[in-house]
Amino acid sequence: MTPAGPPSGRLAIFPGSFDPLTNGHVDIVLRSTQLFERVLIAVLVNPDKQPLFTAAERVEIIRGVFREYPNVEVDTFEGLLVEYARRRRASALVRGLRAVSDFEYEFQMALMNRHLEPTLETVFMMPAEQYTYLSSRLIKEVFSLGGDVSALVPSVVEEWMRKKQA
Repeated sequence: MTPAGPPSGRLAIFPGSFDPLTNGHVDIVLRSTQLFERVLIAVLVNPDKQPLFTAAERVEIIRGVFREYPNVEVDTFEGLLVEYARRRRASALVRGLRAVSDFEYEFQMALMNRHLEPTLETVFMMPAEQYTYLSSRLIKEVFSLGGDVSALVPSVVEEWMRKKQA
């Protein structure tokens, strides 16, 4: 594949499944907007997984959460992240680190991405302390068992979850 050219401005891609989007994700996106001109939330489409929300629903939900932030975009991608980053002419990837257990995997991925695309930097960000234990998987589990997730996800996410539950 021919590269799409050098990075364009300071576009950072924040990739993930976001099923569902958590307040930890929101925290990282908002802080990323202070570092980069634009932040692109890239929703991974993985046909092998059975997500709670379709990719289109996740995009709609995330766009709703960030509707007042013109420098935050939402898109979907499949395949190799560095290829997607080249097409979008991104200069950085943003990755969240909740705990030391995340570091080894994320570090390996960052080194592989650097090998595949040396101009693409990876920026690791820790969520605010109150969100360090959050994961989408854990939120889905707590919600399915009747637990209160209102302090853990944006209200629009909780509304969508309730609709799915009905």
